[in-house]
Amino acid sequence: MNKVHADAADAVADIPDGASLAVGGFGLSGIPAVLVDALHAQGATGLRVVSNNCGVDGRGLGVLLAAGRIQRVTGSYVGENKEFARKYLSGELEVELTPQGTLAERLRAGGAGIPAFYTPAGVGTQVAEGGLPWRYAPDGTVALASPPKETRQFQGDSYVLEHGITTDFALVRAWRGDRHGNLVFRRAAANFNPLAAMAGRITVAEVEELVEPGELQPDQVHLPGIYVQRVVELTPAEAADKQIEKRTVRA
Repeated sequence: MNKVHADAADAVADIPDGASLAVGGFGLSGIPAVLVDALHAQGATGLRVVSNNCGVDGRGLGVLLAAGRIQRVTGSYVGENKEFARKYLSGELEVELTPQGTLAERLRAGGAGIPAFYTPAGVGTQVAEGGLPWRYAPDGTVALASPPKETRQFQGDSYVLEHGITTDFALVRAWRGDRHGNLVFRRAAANFNPLAAMAGRITVAEVEELVEPGELQPDQVHLPGIYVQRVVELTPAEAADKQIEKRTVRA
């Protein structure tokens, strides 16, 4: 039951080329930056990533993206990452853009063993009808487009069928965790972390504070250890290293 690994490098050592990864975080909030950096050092390539966005230039998944390690991204937001936009528009990266709430539910459904579900999000658009550019050709034309999805009527309204997501691995960050893998997330840093953790067949969590089993009260736990296979305790410096994507202050 002791799921703690010696360090981040040990925890991601067996992630192979071509693996699929669910990665928590939103912008720079709650990203598993230490695990991502360890994976960058490990050298895995051809990765297929599921994440709300792809970090920013030089931080988080942006590090793997800039190194050419990511082959495909399923996400909902290109955001502030210029390299992400460049790779997508130049045809170097396959991107499946998904409505943000749909992406969250696809991860949750996959983790809960639900193969698919119907949602009104995307009905009447290319999300349902197909034609979204997944990959561009170098000349700017669409080399690969999304296929149409099944739609059905329920009580007079239209819904589109979306499939749950499961991945080979998941990388997440938590505020507190115990040796059994029970996790607590803090405020906005929760974001996609619990959902990504549920979707991964092998979930690796970096935790800012490691506690002993029993120290977390059951009603404090946001994600039970059944979803977590590996835990990495961060150093104080790693835990404190939290960058801000865009700082805004009053005049």
